[in-house]
Amino acid sequence: MAGYNTVLAGSILAAATTISGVSAVQADTWRYAFEEAMDEVQGKFAQKFKEEVEANSDHEIQLFPYGTLGESADIMEQAQAGILQFVDQSPGFTGALIPEAQVFFVPYLLPQDDEELFEFFRTSKAINEMFPELYAKQGLELLTMFPEGDVAITTREPLKSPADLDEVKVRVMTNPLLVESYKAFGATPTPLPWGEVYGALQTGIIQGQENPTFYILSNKLYEVSDYMTYIGHNNFTTAVMANQDFYADLPEEDQKMVEAAIDVAFEYILDYQRGQTEEAIKGIQEAKPDYTITTLSEEEREPFKAAAGQVEEAFIEMTGDSGKALLEQFKADLDAVK
Repeated sequence: MAGYNTVLAGSILAAATTISGVSAVQADTWRYAFEEAMDEVQGKFAQKFKEEVEANSDHEIQLFPYGTLGESADIMEQAQAGILQFVDQSPGFTGALIPEAQVFFVPYLLPQDDEELFEFFRTSKAINEMFPELYAKQGLELLTMFPEGDVAITTREPLKSPADLDEVKVRVMTNPLLVESYKAFGATPTPLPWGEVYGALQTGIIQGQENPTFYILSNKLYEVSDYMTYIGHNNFTTAVMANQDFYADLPEEDQKMVEAAIDVAFEYILDYQRGQTEEAIKGIQEAKPDYTITTLSEEEREPFKAAAGQVEEAFIEMTGDSGKALLEQFKADLDAVK
């Protein structure tokens, strides 16, 4: 598979260099890959961005949804190499590349209230000033970050307390801190590429996984589970980036146009998400009426919250002073919107 993806990426680059006889990063056709389908949140954001860019410039955006250019690691490599101009990838997958990005996986850090959450993403100094410097060190221009929805856990058995996760293999993204989170919750975290998850749940290799509700519906994960539980621990976050050399070489007017398109798509996607979880729950219940969906009470969440402290400590151990400073700013930004 890796060889195939390399050949495919090389073919895209070769084709791009023939456009008007200029290099790929200077071509009027820009390539944008993301980790979800066209009709999912990242796809909706990408389509709005494309619409704005093409309405306000002569440039064209080609969109590559999940699977068309390989797995998450493949599209990140292609973005860093300049084969892709834009990429949307969750900090869950960039955690090994940018350890500080794992702050989004400290449990119970992000607010449950949508308006507080949205305002945090709009105004956070950590997101808008500190993270761009970290991404720049990896050859990436961070354009925006946005939430995608409350994370739910799907399992074969009821989930009411950490004891219910004992010896349960829960699929997690290849993210060291997410592994620590599920260890703290009492589970056996099992990192797997997304393409292997449905089959692993079907065959019992793993017994659980976590995702936003819309993703559980669209990927039919309710078919290979019997319970979906909200423990209130997180909201899925993603980041849109550009290849740094490509972005730096853009004329100032194009940079401003891209930034404006990102701003429009950002507000669009926040509005798009209002009520999305409730609609996805209805869709799951219609598809599988006997499916059990539970939201834990504050009292039931306490043992999970108690475990979050050790995950925060693990984050600081992994990231050192830079991670500690980022976490402190993160908390200050959150306090400012409460």
